[in-house]
Amino acid sequence: MVEDKTPMPVPEEKMVPVTSWTPDGETTAKVTEDAVIGAIATVYDPEIPVNIYELGLIYAIEIAENGDVKVEMTLTAPGCPSAQELPEMVRNAISCVDGVGDVSVDTVWDPPWDQSRMSEEARLSLNMF
Repeated sequence: MVEDKTPMPVPEEKMVPVTSWTPDGETTAKVTEDAVIGAIATVYDPEIPVNIYELGLIYAIEIAENGDVKVEMTLTAPGCPSAQELPEMVRNAISCVDGVGDVSVDTVWDPPWDQSRMSEEARLSLNMF
């Protein structure tokens, strides 16, 4: 008897629908914190090669039942040259998440940001042990 050495087929990824259908009609996807964090993690401070979530610049994320998202963030310093563009970049990134409604991004200064807010990954990337 000859052994079949044909590789097993790789199962296809399970597709997750963006919307679903109910007897009351179509419903939109529920916004998750993971999806919002993933969107925020695509935004980088132009002066630092680490995303702003790993830098610890995001202080709070609130997601309403209707999909509206509110974010409180800070900057590395009050005189940050990216003070105007980073919050807008965060707003735009979150707006691309399926199911998101209105997005508000507030810049706060209390508590002040310091390096202790950085993730371990960010510290390693920047050689800040």
